[in-house]
Amino acid sequence: MGVTSNGNDAHGSTENVELDQIDIDDFDDIDGGGKPLKFDPKFRGPTSKRSCTDIICCLVFVIFVGGLGVVGYFAFTFGNPRLLLYPMNSEKELCGFGTQKGKSYLLFYDLIACGRMGPGVFVDGCPTTQICVSKCPTENWMFAQAMNDKTKLKYCKPGVELTSTSKTIEQLIDQELCPAYILASKPVLNRCVPNALADLLDEAGTLAENLKNDNVTGLRDKNNQTVSTNDAVEALDAYGLFLKAKEYGEKVIQDVVASWWMIVVAYLITMFVSLLWIVLMRWIAGVMVWLTIFLFIGVFGFSSFWCFKSYMDVKDTEQSFHIHMAVLTFSFSQEKFWLAFGIISVIILAIVLLILLILCQRIRIAIALIKESSRAVGSMLMTLIFPVFIYVLEIGVIAYWLISSVYLASTGREPTFQLNTSEYILSNGSYDYSSIKQKTSSLFDEIPCDTAQNDTLSELCGVLKHAEEGKYTIYLQIFNLFMLFWMVNFCIALGEMALAGAFASYYWAFEKPRDIPTFPLLNSVGRCFRYHLGSLAFGSLIIAIIQIIRVLLEYVDHKLKGSDNPVAKFFMKCLKCCFWCLEKFIRFLNKNAYILIAIHGRNFCVSAKKAFMLILRNVVRVLVVDKVTDFLLLMGKLVVVGGIACASYFFFDGKIEFLRSYQPSLNFYVVPVVLVTMGSFVIASCFFSVYNMAVDTLFLCFLEDLERNDGSNEKPYFMPKNLMKILGKKNKHLADKED
Repeated sequence: MGVTSNGNDAHGSTENVELDQIDIDDFDDIDGGGKPLKFDPKFRGPTSKRSCTDIICCLVFVIFVGGLGVVGYFAFTFGNPRLLLYPMNSEKELCGFGTQKGKSYLLFYDLIACGRMGPGVFVDGCPTTQICVSKCPTENWMFAQAMNDKTKLKYCKPGVELTSTSKTIEQLIDQELCPAYILASKPVLNRCVPNALADLLDEAGTLAENLKNDNVTGLRDKNNQTVSTNDAVEALDAYGLFLKAKEYGEKVIQDVVASWWMIVVAYLITMFVSLLWIVLMRWIAGVMVWLTIFLFIGVFGFSSFWCFKSYMDVKDTEQSFHIHMAVLTFSFSQEKFWLAFGIISVIILAIVLLILLILCQRIRIAIALIKESSRAVGSMLMTLIFPVFIYVLEIGVIAYWLISSVYLASTGREPTFQLNTSEYILSNGSYDYSSIKQKTSSLFDEIPCDTAQNDTLSELCGVLKHAEEGKYTIYLQIFNLFMLFWMVNFCIALGEMALAGAFASYYWAFEKPRDIPTFPLLNSVGRCFRYHLGSLAFGSLIIAIIQIIRVLLEYVDHKLKGSDNPVAKFFMKCLKCCFWCLEKFIRFLNKNAYILIAIHGRNFCVSAKKAFMLILRNVVRVLVVDKVTDFLLLMGKLVVVGGIACASYFFFDGKIEFLRSYQPSLNFYVVPVVLVTMGSFVIASCFFSVYNMAVDTLFLCFLEDLERNDGSNEKPYFMPKNLMKILGKKNKHLADKED
């Protein structure tokens, strides 16, 4: 189809376009997007003369980062992760320390009652009594065996004098001063776990069989109510789930240790393939894009065929998949499974084919953008390495949050220690402070004492002194989480703006690559730190606020799960959906705002408005060119990750014959496969994110170029020649030279 360009030069001449050209003006954009940008003869890319933007937000960000440091100081000073690891009895005393030294194991008085409350009580404790013991009981015992003789009661709380107390057996048990029953146990994670549960770790029978083998019958709780075997099994299942999870966790670690170097090799292969893909895109962008499309269609076409073939094979049968997780087993119909995945594959395939049929010609523009992005990346190879630094920053922020959160969680616990200070009194009546410090440091850095009246001794009692602040821990955790969101988004924003400045320098160089500034990426990073930290903080703050609201909505939704109010559930789902959409929109707007900030040096609000108006004036172009380009790059990334994931699956499952000698002995071959897939996705995203940013920056610059210039001698286009050829645009002075 012949297409005529509407791009007139300053003298009113109309350019004739060849048959294979595509006129960008065929895209009819909507009105109401503001006035088009005017020609500026002084504009030659990222502005060098600029001033600091969004200073107030920068100061707020610095203050909040300082607050995060204060929270971290509080957490590291008064928290101790060991408080989360060691069990604590009902008196808030750590087993194995202080007065409980030598008693390292926690014994539950009524483990069945605790089990009815869920597996979390195994870590956090439960409302029933727990005591520290030197060793776990080796035999079953029920209070009926006391036969009205209180002295035969076992494992009573310390301080209970059975011979002198006037309380009856029933009163001692009802007040939880003594247990109603004791089960033969083994130590697991410093907790006394019934043998019936511990045996599950060795795959020794079921919980019901183990209870029967251990003669756990005739149990009665503290209210003298009979506990049947079924009730015991139902209550103890929660602990079985926890213990199985622990066992699987240990096996997962073993698999990682056994295959770590192979996982690293897979990551290196992913880096090589991603880099090779980018290099090939530099020279044969069209071939690579169409190859990606055909591979994508082939994968989902084969998936659709295989799913429906499998569905027809199992149709009208009772065959099911069985998945074993801990003590639970899930079963679901193969017929429904293959039908569901077949329908999903067909829908995805249909959507992709429909996009290709409608936008087949527009893909040529997308290929031109990708090819030009490849040239931009090739001219600035440091842009491929730069995202690695951003990922390192993000990992550092996440690691700090994890560590400080653990320390904060331990400040909310209130352990008490008894330190007999009389043992440290010298002959002159003063305290032997060096011995006290040596004693306390062997337990924890700071340890509370029961007789700390002396000022110097009070310094050794920091944990108890700050136990009152434990109620504020939840607010500090919320602040910590909010700062995690803010700082991670700040790192992402820094990476986007720095890359945008570098790629904008490439686009606005009239003669490429001759006019590209020296060290464009380094200059762009310098501008970000010198002028635009406030704008980065502003944009990331908006995202962080939305994300913390989404977390609160998830918390409220979790609390409403037991509610039967359909109206509340409906509004909650609507709110969650709205804030998810809002976050996606703000991310899109922020990204384009950062591009304009990197180019023009304006503040965040002005740049966001100009970016939104520019996109609104060219909304159809954005949808059919920029988004198609992003989609093509996404397919390329998925092809790379999918190929590496499939190769790792065949290797670790032993399906590659000549590599079987290198196959490690694994408990679950899926563990390294999952790690390889996840790591490959991160690595591929690291490389392809540079491409995405290059495409978005060049496309936004391209839209500005179309509005500012018309190809005349006074207003020449800055876009690359191949892009001008596809779009039917020409610079008049170059056309005159060709004539």
